[in-house]
Amino acid sequence: MRSLAGIWVLPNCSKVSSFNGRLISSSFALRFGSDSPNYVVLKSSPVAAAASVSGSGAQYSGSGGLLDVQTKQKKKKEGIAGIDQDELVEDPKLLADPDSCFCEFSGVEIHHKVYEAQLKVHETESVSSETKTVGLAMILLHGFGASVFSWKRVMKPLAEAIGSKVLAFDRPAFGLTSRGNSVRHLSSGNGESKPVNPYSMAFSVLATLYFIDFLAAEKAIIVGHSAGSLVAVESYFEAPERVAALILVAPAIFAPITTQKVVKGSQPGTNNQTEEDGSNSVDNGNPFVQFSKVLSKFARFISQAILGLVKGMAVMLNSLYKKFLSALLRSAFAMMLVRMAINKFGIAAVRNAWYDSKKVTDEDISGYTKPLRTKGWDKALVEYTAAMLTDTSSESKPPLAKRLRDIKCPVLIVTGDTDRIVPSWNAERLSKAIPGSCFEVIKRCGHLPHEEKVDEFVSVVKKFLQTAFDDSPQEQLQVIV
Repeated sequence: MRSLAGIWVLPNCSKVSSFNGRLISSSFALRFGSDSPNYVVLKSSPVAAAASVSGSGAQYSGSGGLLDVQTKQKKKKEGIAGIDQDELVEDPKLLADPDSCFCEFSGVEIHHKVYEAQLKVHETESVSSETKTVGLAMILLHGFGASVFSWKRVMKPLAEAIGSKVLAFDRPAFGLTSRGNSVRHLSSGNGESKPVNPYSMAFSVLATLYFIDFLAAEKAIIVGHSAGSLVAVESYFEAPERVAALILVAPAIFAPITTQKVVKGSQPGTNNQTEEDGSNSVDNGNPFVQFSKVLSKFARFISQAILGLVKGMAVMLNSLYKKFLSALLRSAFAMMLVRMAINKFGIAAVRNAWYDSKKVTDEDISGYTKPLRTKGWDKALVEYTAAMLTDTSSESKPPLAKRLRDIKCPVLIVTGDTDRIVPSWNAERLSKAIPGSCFEVIKRCGHLPHEEKVDEFVSVVKKFLQTAFDDSPQEQLQVIV
């Protein structure tokens, strides 16, 4: 091969050859004299000119570029949890199902679904008594990373069980509910508006109560799964008169350790008090004792002053800490970590939530990953996490562990015996912390009883409602006193 005035001249071949992706035919051979071999004349092209030639071991950069393109296409195809992040939709409504509904609450478009019991005319006479007497609306609250999709198997059966409407909605940051700014203004009863973070617990509670009004119901049965159980309980404390019953499924609520209080007899206490009074009367005339009392009061005053100073510093440091944490969680680095976590553990977490991961279908995976097709899903998840970790509204309330014993409505706690995410022993301990609550364990079941064991779950709920709202003798659940 040699170059003549910018033209590459190659020995002629009888076969069609390939040169950097271009076909070369022997029909273009030129003859240079009778004894000269046939040559192919190939004019330089942009592709050929870009090739890097180095002696006999010529390397072409074009092949490296092809590999780079293939690698980029592979990464693009993989995306986040199998979802291509270059083809996200602006409006979540484009991903809605035929039975999806949307309503606006405080500037947020909330995705929800409603099912109502459909009873035929000839079936009305044979309807069981518990369906007739319950007649209460039901609100379903999903857990972290889930959506309305997680309730799709039980919404219709539950509607038939209660003889009323069942509504499930996507809390902000999840499902197909709109993503937006982290501040909304809600009007209070006196006409004033106050800023509320739509990703906060307070917003989820207010949205839950809003949907009770949306169903034109005076009261409703609130069902919460996993982290949704906390929203259900807080909704009760916000408006106990609007909650007919609570059903907590695999509740992600840390259960306090209950201990029995030892009540001392009145007589020993009286004796001790008498002895103390006697000793005080003896010591009143001792000047050293009086001086020690003055020192004790002075030391107590100093310690209280120091304690108040420390508390003030702790409040200031706590405020600075939360501001720093909020800024850190909203950084680009945190966004990257969220995307990496969802990509690596998202689908695995869904499978791990089931007792038998082999029963998880492609439809289940698609339903859980659909929200990843909406633009801003990662930012919304970061905002939700920041709102949960920097929430200050609970500081003005007693700890939840102490408020649990104040729940007066009927409570059912359901868990799977093989829950790998929230262990069943925590659910049992929680049932002991709520007086009069009912506790039920579903065998061979994981973290999602309402998805994995639909018939058993609906049966447990029906028995509970029958016990709570009907006086007819039926099979009773295990009641924790």
